[in-house]
Amino acid sequence: MNFAALMQLKEEWTSFKVRHPKFPFFMKAVHGRALAEGTVIDIRVTAPDGTILNSNLKLKKEDLDLIRRIHELI
Repeated sequence: MNFAALMQLKEEWTSFKVRHPKFPFFMKAVHGRALAEGTVIDIRVTAPDGTILNSNLKLKKEDLDLIRRIHELI
């Protein structure tokens, strides 16, 4: 594991939280209440030109294991 890259990521996350202070609270709520097998995550992105892109996924056990491992790293 690249420790320097991990430290850089931590610094960037700290800056992201300053720019978007409500997002970490949202993620904490999602993590605490809604992350379960069968949960559907629906993502909508609106580009500056108005183009809308949508996607969704249904979480499986393997997905939850990955999310847990990532959470432990951060």
